[in-house]
Amino acid sequence: MSLDEAKARRQEGKGVTPRSEDYARWYTDVVLKAELADYSPVKGSMVIRPYGLALWENMRAVLDQRFRETGHQNVYFPMLIPMSFLRKEAEHVEGFAPELAVVTHAGGEELEEPLVLRPTSETIINATVAKWINSYRDLPLLLNQWCNVVRWELRPRLFLRTTEFLWQEGHTAHATEAQALEEALRMLEVYRQFAEQYAALPVLTGRKSASERFAGAVETFAVEAMMGDRRALQVGTSHFLGQNFARPFDIKFQDESNELRYVWQTSWGVSTRLVGAVVMAHGDDQGLILPPRLAPIQIVIVPIWRKDAEKVQVLEAARALKAEVEPALRVHLDERDTVTPGFKFNEWEMKGVPLRVEIGPRDLEKGQITISRRDAKVREAIARPQAARELSTRLEELQRALYERALKFREENTRRIDGYQEFCAFIEEPGGFVWAHWCGEADCEARIKEDTKATIRVIPLQPEAEAGACVRCAGASQHPVLFARAY
Repeated sequence: MSLDEAKARRQEGKGVTPRSEDYARWYTDVVLKAELADYSPVKGSMVIRPYGLALWENMRAVLDQRFRETGHQNVYFPMLIPMSFLRKEAEHVEGFAPELAVVTHAGGEELEEPLVLRPTSETIINATVAKWINSYRDLPLLLNQWCNVVRWELRPRLFLRTTEFLWQEGHTAHATEAQALEEALRMLEVYRQFAEQYAALPVLTGRKSASERFAGAVETFAVEAMMGDRRALQVGTSHFLGQNFARPFDIKFQDESNELRYVWQTSWGVSTRLVGAVVMAHGDDQGLILPPRLAPIQIVIVPIWRKDAEKVQVLEAARALKAEVEPALRVHLDERDTVTPGFKFNEWEMKGVPLRVEIGPRDLEKGQITISRRDAKVREAIARPQAARELSTRLEELQRALYERALKFREENTRRIDGYQEFCAFIEEPGGFVWAHWCGEADCEARIKEDTKATIRVIPLQPEAEAGACVRCAGASQHPVLFARAY
């Protein structure tokens, strides 16, 4: 979409395209009109607006705390990476080659060696930590980086796929294979807990098939969520790298027996794609619905008056309420007198603020406030002395309700299917998650993708043994795997 088209979309009416009419257009409408992001003059890139960045920063704060609690330290590495670094791990460079942005000239001269704009940092980090690791006493090395990355995206979509995006990438080195694998699974669990407890996203975790692995990984583990159009979105990944980067970058340590050994490594990350996931999983035809634990504004207070004589008392009461609850909750008082209360209601509804509080002359007379939950079309009066406690309670109720609603939606749109004709028909319409047997052959997996555009989203980490026949070729299978169309 061009900048002119984006401007036109913002100006078309007050609402958004209904999800049932055009889900993709609904998504773009919400992102633009809720002021999460805008299009950049550089094709495929986006400008993250203050409201969208505040949402990402809340996500970042929660995750950063969890990383620190699990022993990781933040670092920062350069964005420019020598091309020779990527070429050291053949599978890695091959996997990223179509997405690389390469700098060949700088300072008015051609560079002796091309530099790549960071698509991910395994190579430059490994080239450096090879100097830091010498002994088993230097392990484990637990690092995390918050940064931007560049991957040349042919079919961009705001937050979901853009040429440049924000993310975090963890990189760790360990003395043993078992320790590295344990770390990869530990961080997968951190992502799962974040998705469910903060983003209110019910997720499924598991490992990827060989064709879906991160380039250079021995195993890739993923977190998958169902969006409102029944498609899957991968919202986080954790990779067990084995020694695939340690060997080409010569990262060795002297063990307790004074023998030199290669380290075992992991990498893991989530990105601003999480913002898109929250939009698509919870939003409705009126705009965003944000989980209270992540919302930039948890409560908006809208004072209402008709006469100037009422204004002073109403604003005084609104400011007092804000001061009372603000230490514990993120509150915004909308004092604007240039727009109507109805305009404010629509604007904050579009932005997905979890709770709206109205205070007017009648509320003052009755010693109450009136609240509306964003996820329900219900207004409720609360006695003013109980306001702070009740507002906190309603936010927690809303957080749980969003998760339970998303879980119910996923369960209603998940099937167990054994026949290929039924499998193809369901993936096409209505779509959703399918548990089906797979023989384990890459050719069969590729044919299923070609026929249906569905891919294996996760293979259970500890599947229950269940002998069966592959949904497509009837070959032997030991357990079902999860298929879906995905973003």
